[in-house]
Amino acid sequence: MKVGRGELWAGRAFLVGLMVFTLLPFISIFMTALHPSGSVPGGLEWPTDPQWGNFVEAFNVANMNALLMSSTFIVIAVVPVSLVISTMAAFGIGLLRIRGSRVLFFLFVFGLTLPFGGIIVPLYYLERAMGIYNTRLAIVLPLIGLYMPFAVFWMRAHFVNMPAEVSEAALVDGATSWDLFWRIHVPLARAPIASLGILLSVWTWNQFLLALVLVEDPTQRTMAGALGAFQGHYATNIPLLCAGTVLILIPTLVIFILFQRQIIAALLQGSVKG
Repeated sequence: MKVGRGELWAGRAFLVGLMVFTLLPFISIFMTALHPSGSVPGGLEWPTDPQWGNFVEAFNVANMNALLMSSTFIVIAVVPVSLVISTMAAFGIGLLRIRGSRVLFFLFVFGLTLPFGGIIVPLYYLERAMGIYNTRLAIVLPLIGLYMPFAVFWMRAHFVNMPAEVSEAALVDGATSWDLFWRIHVPLARAPIASLGILLSVWTWNQFLLALVLVEDPTQRTMAGALGAFQGHYATNIPLLCAGTVLILIPTLVIFILFQRQIIAALLQGSVKG
């Protein structure tokens, strides 16, 4: 289909406007973080004397070293377990067609519709009864469960689009269901598994609500969850709040820059049937 010059320039202008609209809040936060501590910046205004020390003070006040270790532990505890369980479940539902697979898939899809905020209060009382409140397990276990509907839906989309001839040839050669899963389909699913792992890692790192409600100790929260404790120290100090926000965003930005191709491929998966 031939695209006219006017349509081409209109599309470019729209993309540029969308990019500016997306980046503007981040630019505003960064510029505000450079203003003198305790001041009230007036919007998009570069300070005459940038206070780079705000980032050092925010790093020390928020105890970022402990938060980095805590967030890394939570990501390592959540993501691999979520990938293993969701991949095996999706394989059974999408490829093996186990008994009741349609009902199970419907339940997973139904799980996608549940409001996240609506289960916080039940989780709070459940975890206090279990004795894991105010521990990292209070974040890890709910996240694994909350990720399951999306992760199973994601991996099933890959397995159902695999050519049936691949499985049939392996079965003819005497492969068991485990061989079919581990030796044939898992290697072929490396791309969607890696993409899903990146998405889950970013979502876990940026988890705010669960960490804020279910963990009182700021050093056992995620990076984003610690922002609540940081606000307690500097509730009215806008520059330092923005400096802390920038520090929390940096790891996510680094991950996106390093794995942007995989993330884009992840977001586009399923739009075209393989």
